[in-house]
Amino acid sequence: MRLRKAFMPALPLQARIFILLGALSAATSVALSAAAAHMPALQAASASLNTALAQQQLHALGLIAVGVLLVRVQSHWLTAAGALMVLGTLLFCLNLYARLIWGWDAARVSVPWGGSAFILSWLSLGLGAWLGNRRH
Repeated sequence: MRLRKAFMPALPLQARIFILLGALSAATSVALSAAAAHMPALQAASASLNTALAQQQLHALGLIAVGVLLVRVQSHWLTAAGALMVLGTLLFCLNLYARLIWGWDAARVSVPWGGSAFILSWLSLGLGAWLGNRRH
């Protein structure tokens, strides 16, 4: 246990949360990609599915990046970036999956909000990295 602490100090809670969510999101996107190869309903909607998968994979890596940055840089902007990436994944990707897999179209209006959350997340990440340890 001492050896682990010497080489790998405990990560801040926010960093662990965003890294875990990013890893889970990446794993889910890989599982959905594999399932799409075997589900006729998903094969027919390949353009929408590919868009959702690409966005989920990109933002899964973004969540991991936010977690890694939070180890060194304490910033509300970085926390906002991670939260917006999670929100964007739920509103954009999950909504497209629900429409394609289950035919659930009730929340279609939230898809643009998810895209907006993705855009704002990257802007927040940039501000958090630029401003460093300043508190806002």
